Amino acid sequence: MFNQASLAAIIKRVAFLVCAAPLVVMAQEWPNKPVTFVVPFPAGGGTDAFARPLAAQLTKQLGKQFIIDNRGGAGGTLGASIASKAAPDGYTFFVGAAHHAIAPSMYPNLDYDIEKSFVPVAMIASPPQVIVVNPKNVQVKDLKEFIALLKKNPGKFNYASAGNGTTHHLAAEDFKMLTKTFITHIPYRGAGPAMQDLIAGQVDVEFDGLGSSAPQIKNGSIVALAVASQKRAPGFPNVPTAAEAGLVGYEVSTWYGLFAPKGTPQPIVDKMISEVQKALSTPEIKATWANNGSETPTLTGDAFGRFVSADIKRWAAVAKASGAKLD
Repeated sequence: MFNQASLAAIIKRVAFLVCAAPLVVMAQEWPNKPVTFVVPFPAGGGTDAFARPLAAQLTKQLGKQFIIDNRGGAGGTLGASIASKAAPDGYTFFVGAAHHAIAPSMYPNLDYDIEKSFVPVAMIASPPQVIVVNPKNVQVKDLKEFIALLKKNPGKFNYASAGNGTTHHLAAEDFKMLTKTFITHIPYRGAGPAMQDLIAGQVDVEFDGLGSSAPQIKNGSIVALAVASQKRAPGFPNVPTAAEAGLVGYEVSTWYGLFAPKGTPQPIVDKMISEVQKALSTPEIKATWANNGSETPTLTGDAFGRFVSADIKRWAAVAKASGAKLD
């Protein structure tokens, strides 16, 4: 004989299984049509440099096309806003970045919340920031000479960023604070357009994520003075760290991660986590990431979400200390 409590427990368990069964079937069948990755910057930037190869690898693994939808503007917040309003059906994901941990400190009226509007899926890459210059505009041999040049010529040089409130912007403001120098900020609609103007000599300097600078450093279009990390970056053994180059305490890394709109069925999120981990372990992706100066991270799900929350607090402190403002 079942008592009332045990009968209620059985009914609750059966109801759960009845509700969960369609979700399990949905995850097993997913994807049965193309999947969109919303990339909140134009093509050619760091986010795009990692999102595009990952999408290609997932297309191979799952047999359905993963499409890149570039939605640049407002320091990456426009694309985030668009992605946050997408149907939570597993067919739209958002490729966010460290920029989106900075945005809450720089944009007070965002219509989305990176912690509440999305479900964290996985960190996909984590390259360091790199200080790069146009060799014709900035004729120096190393970081020490660069800092000395800035001190002798306050306000003469400018730096490009991927937009207000991006890691490029805050990394530069942090650099200015540490070195007691002044460089004029020129914000762009993404790292791609910023890099084009740096190569052309329209701007002098960029504090870039290594992923978007890597090809230009290797072909000699720009010169890397230092990476802002504790150790030298994969694929760039000849580029010193900032500490090795004489600027102790300057450490700025960026990250790129995959998010799903809030409400996306958990079985689909779990399947995407598994597929991303599989993709990141392939020799092709590992080689591409190393070529772009990045390790292959392992943070997924809630652990990735806790990392993002901590990063929001860290960048809030940097923004306050540097006095960075929207330009």
